[in-house]
Amino acid sequence: MNIKKLGAVLCFAFAALGANAQQGVEVTGKLKFSKPRTVKLFAVNEGKTTEIATIIPSKTGDFGFHFFPDYEGLYVIGTGTTINGADNYKFYFKGGDKLSMIINDSTYVLNGKLNTKENVVLSQWHDLTYTIERKSVNFMKVGNSTFLDFFPEFEEVYAKSKTFLNGKATGNIKFDAQVKDILKLDLATYATTFLNTPRSAHPSVEEYIDYYSTLKAEDFSKNASLTYNYPWGSRLISSIILVNMRQRDIKFLPGLPGLKNQLDMVVSDTLKGDLILDRAASYKNYDDYITLKNEYGKYVITKGQKQRDMDILTPLATLKPGDAALNFSYADKDGKTVTLASLKGKVVLVDVWATWCGPCLGEIPSLKKLEEEMKGKDVQIISLSTDDPKDKEKWQKMIKDKELGGMQLWAGGPGNDFSKYYKVNTIPRFLVFDKNGKIVSVDSPRPSDPRLKTLLEKELAK
Repeated sequence: MNIKKLGAVLCFAFAALGANAQQGVEVTGKLKFSKPRTVKLFAVNEGKTTEIATIIPSKTGDFGFHFFPDYEGLYVIGTGTTINGADNYKFYFKGGDKLSMIINDSTYVLNGKLNTKENVVLSQWHDLTYTIERKSVNFMKVGNSTFLDFFPEFEEVYAKSKTFLNGKATGNIKFDAQVKDILKLDLATYATTFLNTPRSAHPSVEEYIDYYSTLKAEDFSKNASLTYNYPWGSRLISSIILVNMRQRDIKFLPGLPGLKNQLDMVVSDTLKGDLILDRAASYKNYDDYITLKNEYGKYVITKGQKQRDMDILTPLATLKPGDAALNFSYADKDGKTVTLASLKGKVVLVDVWATWCGPCLGEIPSLKKLEEEMKGKDVQIISLSTDDPKDKEKWQKMIKDKELGGMQLWAGGPGNDFSKYYKVNTIPRFLVFDKNGKIVSVDSPRPSDPRLKTLLEKELAK
């Protein structure tokens, strides 16, 4: 539903109301932002938010939603994204509810007298937790907040949370039971998000306040229902795991060993499946995904998980090892055109990078070392710059200043065909092609990882 077409939507909604007596939810609001923003309505599905409607407020900031809820429970309204809770606020809706609100740059307030008891309670809770929520979830707007100021404020809110619900029964049995979990999950979200986001100073485990000793991934993952009904439940499980790993001195390992360490902390098989698919979503290599599925596919259980599985697997299958590679054609630093076809008979390593990319520059020493080790062998190392066209001279200067070797090619910008074809959304990215121009790996290890040299030598031996 796109609420930009509000008139047609409302006409249909009221017609449906007359047809089946279903009660809709009415939301009216005013956006008081320094800059125009789109307001979004999100549903909660399996511990994540899904955008179901958007509206561009009027010139005076007025906006509204009218929808028929698929379930009774938490929904989210705000100007943020589905990634986290920044600039987003949760509300409880059931058929027939009304909500009136004002959203500004940093928070929201309820407006009028038609708001439900459930949302009044949530608004009061939001007011109590505002400072710690802002410093953890909306930290980009706060400036420099560290554990030195956050921990005391959190402890104060945590103490007040123990009696917050006294005298606040709404009469809605379902909400009155669920709100206890909402408070618990909110506090855990604010506490862990604070530790897992960039700060100028981070506490040692020994400096953690006592609250963190109560956070155990095992307790939050006994069943999926606890976090599935919470907008950021999936993110919270991962966040608690990261904190627990520090507390338990568990090393952060790459690949399947690292994933196993995380899965060992999760009780619910369904939640294990979610963690596996979250990891798989970052895969660019068909064989890696199949290896993951062979090891942990038994945890991909629910209908939603099986659909995600297919959504991840389908595009990977088109870039699997042995498939014909894209015959790219780009100019080198001297203007000479180079194609993949012109390199037939050589194993080709492509480094997708840019001059502004710190991790890319960090790989240069290892890449130079690898180039030296491959000297005299049928291996061609290509560095493909995705710099913006305006930075071409900067690219040429860096080649000279850093004495970059290999074959330096200019892709013509971040939206180049190579990046689109191989779905290069983050850099650096290393890809390997065999002597016949077929895919070996579209997401190979980096030069700093010895596995890349092993992979190249394996291809040379064929």
